[in-house]
Order: sequence, then C-alpha cells, then structure tokens
Amino acid sequence: MPPADTTPVGTSATPSGTTPAAADATSTPADQSDTAVPWPDPCEVAGTIRFVAPEGSRVPEAMLAVVDPAVRAEADRLTGEDLRAMYRDMVLVREFDREATSLQRQGELGLWPECRGQEAAQIGSGSALRPRDHVFPSYREHGVAHVRGVDLLELLPIFRGIAQGGWDPVAHGFHLYTLVIGSHTLHATGYAMGIQRDGDVGTGDPERDRAVVAYFGDGATAQGDVNEAFVFASTVSAPVVFFCQNNQWAISAPTTVQTTVPLVDRGAGFGIRAFRVDGNDVVAVRAVTEVALEHARSGAGPVLVEAVTYRMGAHTTSDDPTRYRERAEEEAWRRRDPIDRLRTLLLAEGLATQEFLDGVDGEARELAAAVRTYCRALTKPPATVMFDHAYAAAHPLVAEERAWYEEYAASFDGPVASSSPSAH
Repeated sequence: MPPADTTPVGTSATPSGTTPAAADATSTPADQSDTAVPWPDPCEVAGTIRFVAPEGSRVPEAMLAVVDPAVRAEADRLTGEDLRAMYRDMVLVREFDREATSLQRQGELGLWPECRGQEAAQIGSGSALRPRDHVFPSYREHGVAHVRGVDLLELLPIFRGIAQGGWDPVAHGFHLYTLVIGSHTLHATGYAMGIQRDGDVGTGDPERDRAVVAYFGDGATAQGDVNEAFVFASTVSAPVVFFCQNNQWAISAPTTVQTTVPLVDRGAGFGIRAFRVDGNDVVAVRAVTEVALEHARSGAGPVLVEAVTYRMGAHTTSDDPTRYRERAEEEAWRRRDPIDRLRTLLLAEGLATQEFLDGVDGEARELAAAVRTYCRALTKPPATVMFDHAYAAAHPLVAEERAWYEEYAASFDGPVASSSPSAH
C-alpha cells in the first residue's frame, strides 16, 4: 500500500453554471445517430456538490465557498484507505452486476436490473451507514447490499424466480428488495417513526441513535407513495434519509418529462432539508450522506438527497435502451464513469499502486466465477416455502392454507408435486 494511508484527500466544490438544455424525449435513437456531440453535464448546475471532476482531478479550491462546511469536513476526513476500500467495493459490484446480466442472457436468471454506472452513488452512501441504521432498497441497490454485508450471491435467487427474499433483513440492516415502485418509502418512514418511539433518536449517543435510508429512482418521485412518505416524515420529523438516484431515465421516460424543476427542490416544498450531489463522485456522495444521516439521527428531521448519476445499462434485461437513447448521450456519460474517476484520482494522488488495482481486478474475476457456479447450481425449493415467512409468528389461516396446499399437491402423481431440479 502507498504511504498516504491516513492523509485526508477530500476537497469539495459546488460548480457554478446554468441549467443545461433539456434533452428532447423525441431525439434520434442511438442506432440511428453517430453524431459525437457534447452532452450537457447536469452536475455542472449551481448547487450540485462535487469534489472530484469527471476526469479524476480535484475541483479547484476557489469553488468551495458555497459548500456546506459540514460536508467539506466529512470529505476532508476521508483517507486513502477509505478511498481504496470504496474503489474495491465499486469494482467488485460492477463485475457481479456484469456477470448477473450475462447469466440472464444465458437463461439462468429470469430478469436482472443493472446498476452499472451507479456504483459511486451506492457505495458512497452505503459506506456512510452505521451498523444500527436500516436500509429500505428498491431493486437495483446491489452496491448497498454488498456494503451492508449481504453476500451478493444471495441476491440471485429472487431473480431466478425461486425465492421471495434470500437474506435476513435484521442481521444486515438491509430490507428485502421492493419491486413495487416507491411503496417502500412509506415502509421506511414507518420504520423511522418506530425508531423515534423507541427513543433511539437525538440522544447524542452514537451507539444508540439510528436512522433509516430509503433508496429510489427519479421515476419513483412521481408516485403518490413517495410524496405521502415525504408528508409523514416531515410532519413528525422522522429520522429518514430519502436517497434518490436520479439516473436520468424512468425506463424510457427522461427526467425532463417527469419534473419541471430539479428533484432536490421537492424537499423545500415538504419542509425537508435537501442536497444535490454528483452521484458519480464517490467522495461527494459519502460526505453528503454522512451529513444527512447525522441530521436524521440527531432528531432534526428527514433529508432528501438527489444523487445525479446515470443508468449506463438497460432499465432491466427486458428493456432496450437503444430505442429511446442517443449514442452521444451514452458516450458522454461513459466519460464520467465513477470507477474510472476514482481510479485516476488514486493514481494521481499516490493513494494506490498498480499492484493494488491489479489485485482488485483479480478479486473481481474470482467473484465472477463464484457467481456463475452458484447460480447454475441453484435448484427449485419446495413450494411450501411460500408459507414459511408470511407472518413473524404462527398464523392459523396460513397454517390452514398450507395444509390445503399439501393435500392438493399430494393428489397428483409424478413430477407435478416434485421439488427436484428436473421439475423446473
């Protein structure tokens, strides 16, 4: 490892600029245009917090004046060791995501939602969490799952179609994936209200105070559930951080047709403190999330974070983004790749060696091999597992339904009632 293990590396800035021109939702699809035109960077809008520029250099000191001092302080506390750890996590998650996508294309998974391009938003925010905090993800937060200690392999059975979960939410402080868009923000707010009633907010004891994070995309902000969650959280000062990964596209609908103002401005309308951060800058995301979580844990109320990032892949493997996105747009965002940005910074600052980077790449290859082996070995469980976790305690109606199903299944001969792999 390089000698700068404990040297603070973060400097922050909020670049000034004007709002970029909105992307035309009817523009020529990628497969019809090879025009290499610059694509506006929404993170250059005034008010967006950025520490590391897309080319991997630090933002100039002169641009620090309007940045929240608490955010700057958190950035300055990050060390070379912190950045190397986040880099490693980002690389591992991307390789896992790539392998899972390939497995779906090979028929081993029924569906897969890629998180490629959003690693900084997820690893940066997830690494700011404490063990007693609790996360309510949507269905794309593979990076947050990894940081919370969930074995990435455990994400696969859901998308294989053989499980409704796969990990213990309590053990990891990481709830099960939610496929219903936005509904989990209400669950997160309710959980945060429970923490409040337990007295685990605003005590000043870091071993006791807790917060909740709800992750969702830009498209979810148009859902009634999300706005209802904002109302509840604001009026009761619930300790919840609403973390919006604005990846520019709600399937085929761009952000520009979902809102006429930056999503971060929604916070003020609900009386919620809000930050807008470059979601491809892991330093900025980590610093902002640290401040947001501390605000919530202290009892000061909810926070909205808009992390401006990009979905580099498809919405899910059932989607074809070439039908609605321009090649120029995708290429512009590839040049803002969060992993490339951090790698460049590490090398330029002498915070990582080529040996370290090669070692991480080796770990990623080993993970990919493990993913392939595990996924292909998955077998269908008995159908009765659907009754096992319907309620926390035994329930007479569930017991009655289970008994009926077992009797019904037993009435068939042969493979129909079987739970062996051959009965898939």
